[in-house]
Amino acid sequence: MKITLNQVSALQKIKVDDAISTSERSSHTVLQGQRLSYQVVIGTKGIREKTRRIWIESPLKDYIRLYRVKEVIVDVPSRELVSDEDYLLTSAGNLPDVLIPLELQGNYAALSGDNVVIWVKIDIPKTMTAGSYPVKFFIETALEEGDEPYASIDTEVRVIPSPLPEQKLRYTRWFYADCIADIHSAEIFSERHWRLIEEYIAAATDVGINMILVPIHTPPLDTEVGTRRPCVQLVDIEKRGDEYIFGFEKLRRFVDICKKHGVKYYEMAHLFSQWGSKFAPNIMVTENGKTDYMFGWHVAADSEEYREFLKQYIAAVSAELETLGISESTYFHVSDEPNPDNLDRYEIARNIIKPLIGKSKTLDALSHCEFYEKGLVECPVTSIRRAHEFLERKVDELWVYYCCSPERVFPNSFIAMPSCRVRVLGFQLYKYDIKGFLHWGFNFYNSQVSMYNINPYLTTSADGAFPSGDGFIVYPGKETAYPSIRGEITYEAIQDIRICEALEALIGREKVVAMIDEAAGRDLRFDDYPSSNAFLEGLRDKMIAAIAEHTK
Repeated sequence: MKITLNQVSALQKIKVDDAISTSERSSHTVLQGQRLSYQVVIGTKGIREKTRRIWIESPLKDYIRLYRVKEVIVDVPSRELVSDEDYLLTSAGNLPDVLIPLELQGNYAALSGDNVVIWVKIDIPKTMTAGSYPVKFFIETALEEGDEPYASIDTEVRVIPSPLPEQKLRYTRWFYADCIADIHSAEIFSERHWRLIEEYIAAATDVGINMILVPIHTPPLDTEVGTRRPCVQLVDIEKRGDEYIFGFEKLRRFVDICKKHGVKYYEMAHLFSQWGSKFAPNIMVTENGKTDYMFGWHVAADSEEYREFLKQYIAAVSAELETLGISESTYFHVSDEPNPDNLDRYEIARNIIKPLIGKSKTLDALSHCEFYEKGLVECPVTSIRRAHEFLERKVDELWVYYCCSPERVFPNSFIAMPSCRVRVLGFQLYKYDIKGFLHWGFNFYNSQVSMYNINPYLTTSADGAFPSGDGFIVYPGKETAYPSIRGEITYEAIQDIRICEALEALIGREKVVAMIDEAAGRDLRFDDYPSSNAFLEGLRDKMIAAIAEHTK
């Protein structure tokens, strides 16, 4: 018997029983500062000994991380009738998604099991000298007499003397500190909870997330009316007569963690309830020595009591953000997804907030242009299915999002989708000069509207509420967060944007956009694009080749 090794694209989702007969690619050209990801498929069927060691020999070894690709339950591939062309599964099953870090013991990592897929992630330093670097992947196992105990496979990484530009896209997936506490059984704001918060923020920034939802009060998101999620309020509040006193020790600690891991932008938790801004969020206040929810579902959003509180609260938070040096990179939410029936109420709420937030901006997910046209939202974040409607109105700073839907035609990041439908987002965002991308679930481990906690290893659909994978792109690990294929592929999409920007600096934006449309064979749109790995990889290769040609 013989071990087989094959190198395949990061865009392929490989089940352990898939037959991979040939190496797809053995060389890569990258920019300085770029991340290279690919997979190594280890075939060991029929080999009796299941324990083996793997290791890598390369001048790039210090910049390489290895992960074992594991399958997860896809209990709800989609809630709509979809075709096999759009989805890898149309009924419940398993697909690869979670990436488990391989812990090196010396120079080796131990493996067991039949066919194994390894995710290889190489972060090329910005200062890496241009040139070609070999990467050799080895596997060793104790076989029966006469069998070959070793196998290896080679990759060549060519680094060209051109740096990848810094990320301009503002990218957020909503961060839930309460879900971290729940899934890890950690007391909120205990030292263990703070360590876990840092682990999850580090996991977020590792996949390009550069904006974090800050729970100055517990975010009023995905919460059943009349209920409360665990309190993760960072701002301590005390009421003395008509005056409120604010403590910012926890907020400062949270922001320090964000800064440590490279977060550049901040969004403050929504100041009014979701889907209509009818109520105040759940906010804890201490009065006469008693701490309780002074605000919440029992307080109307336009009540005089809440208005007076907001004036003091937002003014104090804004002053603190100025002290922390992040006011100009902070965005305030009013209410998530307001509709035209709520326009007057939303306008009242926005007019309370806007004079108090100084250099910060307002940002909200919305699907109706009226809110932008009336000047109520500086940075509208529209559903990707309505992006072209907003583009026709020439919005100055347009963001897009997807959330629970769309499930057909448009890009998204459900587990059952092929990875090309995740990654195409990058070229789309670049072509239409979209400034930011928002998604609602970085680590949402609850049922719909947070009625109870779920185990993301048993249900990836919020217990049947959403398409599998919609609520999160990281999995809880042992005192840490494990990445996912979908998170990594979204990072690849962001790198596509940065490669476009590198080429734009050399040949101009118009020619880069023309190159995208030519490769697509059409006018690339959010609802019309090639669904293939070849389009994405071929276009990136062509762009990197053009950059290399201009930097000789």
